[in-house]
Amino acid sequence: MKSFWSGRRVLLTGGNGFLGSFIRERIALSGPEALFTPRRDELDLRDQIALRAWLRDHRPDLVIHAAAVVGGIGANRMHPGLFFYENAVMGIHLIEEARLAEVQKLVCLGTICAYPKFAPIPFREDDLWNGYPEETNAPYGVAKKALLVQLQAYRQEYGFNGVFLLPVNLYGPEDNFDLETSHVIPAMIRKFIEARDSGEKSVVLWGDGSPTREFLYVEDAADGIVAAAEAYDKPEPVNLGRGEEVAISDLARTIAEKSGFHGEIVWDPSKPNGQPRRKLDVSRAAAEFAFRAGTSMEEGLEKTIRWYEAFRRTGS
Repeated sequence: MKSFWSGRRVLLTGGNGFLGSFIRERIALSGPEALFTPRRDELDLRDQIALRAWLRDHRPDLVIHAAAVVGGIGANRMHPGLFFYENAVMGIHLIEEARLAEVQKLVCLGTICAYPKFAPIPFREDDLWNGYPEETNAPYGVAKKALLVQLQAYRQEYGFNGVFLLPVNLYGPEDNFDLETSHVIPAMIRKFIEARDSGEKSVVLWGDGSPTREFLYVEDAADGIVAAAEAYDKPEPVNLGRGEEVAISDLARTIAEKSGFHGEIVWDPSKPNGQPRRKLDVSRAAAEFAFRAGTSMEEGLEKTIRWYEAFRRTGS
């Protein structure tokens, strides 16, 4: 839909991050009038006055809010206050100032962590409020879910066109592989490859391996977000995922095999498992803007492992 982007002035927050870089690439190919991807030192979303001035000077008519402070279970346990404050205040300021600047549309990215800990499987958007999120990532999830409330309230009172997407756990090339802050797939890939190269006989992983997760390849996620920007204008939140779940124990065995690690996988049940199960109902995205993930887990893992192996060799 290149016609949608013609003449558009687009602000993409987080446009230099993991997911944002893939969104940026797709929008740039569609030929907008302007595509702004400021870094934090250029535009601090926590600074409402600076944000107001930036919007006045650059005049975007479409905002995609992909900036977030994120991490795995360990990072969420270590920084619950930081994760709540930064994610809430960035979004609240951005939505309010976009409204005041008469931005035509804002696409806000939420998180699967917003769902109740024991939400029925598959997670349906209508179940979002039927319980409290899993404790280890509740501050992050609640902060993001508050932005959905703000967008729906602003639509009701001001007619502001804000839409809210709920991406499932993402993975892919250029992900964060820092063991202190990474999510499960990049952490496993790094651990298994380092153990393989050093000749370690075993790798210790958190929890007992029983939880299930759903994963979405980052390029598929970018495609879904761009499709929603082009074609979705309703107040109801929309899941973005594959609609498939995998046990963490099975995921670990698959990544170990594809990484060339043949030692023992040891589970540490003293560490938290996180949410028991995650699997999305993805029918709304298919019906509203024809989004279906096209990358299988096998293909996505192989691409991610190849990228990380190359990154370790070259550093870029």
